[in-house]
Order: sequence, then C-alpha cells, then structure tokens
Amino acid sequence: MNKKLKTEAVDHLFDAILILETREECYAFFEDVCTINELMSLSQRYEVARMLREKRTYLEIAEITGASTATISRVNRSLNYGSDGYDMVLRRVAEKAESPD
Repeated sequence: MNKKLKTEAVDHLFDAILILETREECYAFFEDVCTINELMSLSQRYEVARMLREKRTYLEIAEITGASTATISRVNRSLNYGSDGYDMVLRRVAEKAESPD
C-alpha cells in the first residue's frame, strides 16, 4: 500500500463508503463527492480492468470504453504490478454472480 495514501482523511472516506448499503446510496454519495467526469473516469478504469482480465485487446477496449491507450496501459500496469485491488474486486464480483441468492 502506498504510504502517502494512508491518511486519517482517506480512512474516514473509506469508512463512509463501507457504510453504503445499496446502489442508489452509492449514486447519491458519489454524485455529491465526485464530479461527473471523476466518476466516469473511475468507472472507465474498472471496465478497462474487467476487459483486460477477459483478454480483450487494447483496440477492442479503446473502441468499447473510449479509453486512451495510455489509460489502458496504466490499468494494465496496475493489474500486473499493483496492489491486487482490481483482481480482488473482480474475483468477488464473479463469485457473487455465480452464487445463487
């Protein structure tokens, strides 16, 4: 974990996010916290990570998401050399989709 990231303020933000219970609560909170562009950038990076793990090509990902090759490359670097956050979340989402409720 990046030591510059770990601050009391970031802890408070993450605690607030962990309290959210529904998608609608997420929309309400993130609409207040982020600009539309910030939220769209975050969601684009997540989609890029998902598609990279599906073995899609950079060209395919760029066409579908509108992400630049620089963004795709940065996400790919995080997938390969980062903190494994993307993979943890992608795995949990896949597991949840596979499990009957």
